[in-house]
Amino acid sequence: MSITFKSEAFLIAALAFTILSCAQNTSENAKPIFNDGEAQIVDAFNNPDQWLRHDLWVETSFDTDGDGDLDRMHVSVTRPKQTETEGLQLPVIYVTSPYFAGVAGDVPGIMWDVKRELGGKSKERVHPEVKRRGQRPIISNSHIRKWVPRGYIVVHSSSPGTGLSDGAPTVGGPNESLAPKAVIDWLCGRAKGYTERNGNEEVKAYWSTGKVGMTGTSYNGTLPLAAATTGVEGLEVIIPIAPNTSYYHYYRSNGLVRSPGGYLGEDIDVLYDFIHSGDESKRARNNKVVRDTEMMDGMDRQTGDYNTFWEGRDYLNQMDNMKAALLMAHGFNDWNVMPEHSYRIYKAAKEKGLPHQIYYHQNGHGGPPPIAMMNKWFTKYLHGIDNGVDKERTKAYIVREYDDRQQPTAYLDYPNPGAEDVTLNLTPGGMTIGGLTLDSSIETGETLIDDVSYSGKDLAKAKTSKHRLLYATPKLKSDLHISGVPKISITLSSNRPAANLSVWLVSLPWNDDATKITENIITRGWADPKNHKSLTDEEDLVPGRSYTVNFELQPDDQIIKAGQQIGLMIFSSDQEFTIHPKPGAELTIELDKTTLTLPVVGGEEAYRKFVN
Repeated sequence: MSITFKSEAFLIAALAFTILSCAQNTSENAKPIFNDGEAQIVDAFNNPDQWLRHDLWVETSFDTDGDGDLDRMHVSVTRPKQTETEGLQLPVIYVTSPYFAGVAGDVPGIMWDVKRELGGKSKERVHPEVKRRGQRPIISNSHIRKWVPRGYIVVHSSSPGTGLSDGAPTVGGPNESLAPKAVIDWLCGRAKGYTERNGNEEVKAYWSTGKVGMTGTSYNGTLPLAAATTGVEGLEVIIPIAPNTSYYHYYRSNGLVRSPGGYLGEDIDVLYDFIHSGDESKRARNNKVVRDTEMMDGMDRQTGDYNTFWEGRDYLNQMDNMKAALLMAHGFNDWNVMPEHSYRIYKAAKEKGLPHQIYYHQNGHGGPPPIAMMNKWFTKYLHGIDNGVDKERTKAYIVREYDDRQQPTAYLDYPNPGAEDVTLNLTPGGMTIGGLTLDSSIETGETLIDDVSYSGKDLAKAKTSKHRLLYATPKLKSDLHISGVPKISITLSSNRPAANLSVWLVSLPWNDDATKITENIITRGWADPKNHKSLTDEEDLVPGRSYTVNFELQPDDQIIKAGQQIGLMIFSSDQEFTIHPKPGAELTIELDKTTLTLPVVGGEEAYRKFVN
């Protein structure tokens, strides 16, 4: 009996030891795992029922709702339970937005009326109220299922004056940069967080390693850049997707009042109304101070000129302190937040010597890089795994026209280092189709008559039209690769003191049955001839006097198929984007003083080979 008892006791002890060992092994495994330079899904982190979710308010350094107290930002946290039960510290992926608590409805009259003469004023528009939605403690579930299982804590916050955050929305004002900075300061132990909006009980981010990455799309992609421009310690990497990097470039083009695609008549004050979901008792004061005073005094829908109001809402001007690594993403056919927004910041980050890479696809608004790319960047800069992303010679990944967005093609950089400017001249015949040629043009002029009732598509398809001028290359013998920023120089005269100027670069013949967004429009651009000397000071056009207007079209990287022609279409009012004045403005284009410059991979030699 005693032998049996001892054996049973031994077995029980051994079993207990085994259970304890398994528990210890489980504990040891409850940490991030990496393979091929990427954070892997960890079983111990992958049960949403065991995630810890809580909210709090972070105190900022500003008071933008005028109540005498520092504004507090509403923050929500989702983290693996091991950050509580085992003292595990993890890095943070942070997303902030003005959209999380809902937006205004698309009510009739919310947009500015575009049917007016250039320089005139529109009738007053409708100001809708946002009905706030959402309850504590969850602000948003975006990115949680993607990143928490891979060993990250995901943090969300509502922007100033939205949701349960204090303050006023400013749409690009300083508080939109300082608010995420405050949250990052809290995640790094430098700012105060509270359990309640008006309470005094502090809460600390003891589970944070102090390494923070940010991402988001559109406005949510703008705010990571805004935070990065403050130079805040702890923000190691940002992945902005289709970010608005300058509100002037979003609502204006080269001095011209120009709407974002799909939102005709929108301006910065419309966006303010759209997101103002904060404290109802503060809204009237915020409206008066921000929308009806600062914005109305600064945005200037009459001239479209660049001024100090717009200068302060351009993040390119604020990049001196930026230290975060940058993985940028955008679509070349995004006519809402156009691709110049990403390229200008990418270029500046490269010039500053910051770690940088860019992902472009051929579609419209939104569209993140493949998750493997994002994973590697977060793994490198948040977990500190040396996976080589910072040493890659490849700086640009571009999805080709007929490829899957998850399968981009690698290039040394963007623009393609092999691209060289090729300058083309115009030859007569623009009312039907004139020529684009390397040869010099003759001294002559051709005239178009503005009529916004014709869409750009209709004008490009028309065999002949007096409302546009169209010039085209010969048919391409081989595929031609354009990579970079096309430039246009137009010398013109007008019969009116003001006129819109619109340019489309198109692939001809126009295909009504196109299945790809790239098959007709190559790129576009707009300008105000009155700003031919300066973006800050326009001057009325003197009828009959010639003016030279130089501006860039939107960046692009496109392979134009053999058999197509590259067409340059010049017209005045763009039905989709510009103010709609009454018809009749006449623009006379001097062909011998007008050129199109294309960034062609292989330069003039390739162009001659593929076109001649």
